[in-house]
Amino acid sequence: MLQLLLLLPLGILAGILAGLLGIGGGLVFSPLLLWLGLSPHQALATSTLAIVPTTAGGSWAHLRRGLLPWRSALAIGSGALVFGLLFGRLGAALPAWQLLASQALMYGALTLFVRPGELAPSETALNTRQPLLALLCLGAVAGLAGGLLGLGGGLVMVPVMVSALRLPIHLAIRLSTFAVLCASSVAGLLFLQAGRGEWLSALVLGGSAAIGARWSAARLQRVKPAQLAWLLRLLTLLLAIDSARRAAMLFYK
Repeated sequence: MLQLLLLLPLGILAGILAGLLGIGGGLVFSPLLLWLGLSPHQALATSTLAIVPTTAGGSWAHLRRGLLPWRSALAIGSGALVFGLLFGRLGAALPAWQLLASQALMYGALTLFVRPGELAPSETALNTRQPLLALLCLGAVAGLAGGLLGLGGGLVMVPVMVSALRLPIHLAIRLSTFAVLCASSVAGLLFLQAGRGEWLSALVLGGSAAIGARWSAARLQRVKPAQLAWLLRLLTLLLAIDSARRAAMLFYK
C-alpha cells in the first residue's frame, strides 16, 4: 500500500511530461517500476498498461480543443495499432538485458538526432496537407516501442516529425500522443491476456498521470519550441545512460 501511495505524485510528474512532450510516460514508469522490484518484463508490461490512461488524458484535451487533425491522427494511429499488435508478443521472447540494451541504443540515437536549432517554423493552420503515408509508417514506431519496449515511442516520433517531416513541433506532439494511445492500448490488452503486468500499479500510475497530462497538454501552446526540443534532448541522454547501466548489470549478473 505504501508503494502504491508513492506512485501517485510520480504519476502526476510523468503525466506532465507526457502532455508537454507527446510521450506516454514510459520513460518515468519503467525505471520506477524496476526500482520497486519488478522484473524487466513485468515492469515494461506494467508501463505499457499505465501509458493508456496517461495518453488518453492528453489526447482528450487536444480533441476537445479541436487541435488534432483527424486525417493525420487516423494515419499515424493506424500504424501504431497494427504494429503494437505485432510486437506485443515479441517482447516476452527476448532476454531482459536485450530489451534494456535496445532502449539504450534508441535513446542514444535520439540524443544525436534532436537538433533544437533546426525546428520547423511556428504552427500554421491545421488543415495544411500532412504526409499521411509517412505518418502511417511512423506510427509503426509507436507500435514497436509500446509492444516491445514498454515505451510510448513519443521520443522517437516527435523528433522525426519535426526534423524529417518538417511538422510544427506542437502538432507533432499532439499526433504523437494519439499514436502512443493507440499502440499502448492494443499492446496492453495482449499483456493482460498473457498475465504480464501489475494492473493495480498501472492503474494508480496511469490514473494520476492522466491528471498531469491533461493539465500540461492544455498549456502546451505556451511553451516555446526550442525549450521543448532541449528538454527532449536532455531526457534522451539521461535515459540512454540509465538503460545502458541496467542492461550491463543484467548481462554481467
